[in-house]
Amino acid sequence: MATNLQIDPELLERALKVGGHRTKRETVNEALTEYIRHREQRKVLELFGTIDMDSEEEMRAQRKRS
Repeated sequence: MATNLQIDPELLERALKVGGHRTKRETVNEALTEYIRHREQRKVLELFGTIDMDSEEEMRAQRKRS
């Protein structure tokens, strides 16, 4: 899908250098991939402490029963 974007040329140039990519397209695709990964990880971290986990002892006992 072709998309026209106004991207800050200084940011794009810095990203090209830091990322070591050959093209602007590779740079933007990698940046979007990292952005998505970061946001998904943040969602997981927000769940930390909200889910009741079995203790290590309870898990061992369940394994023995299997």
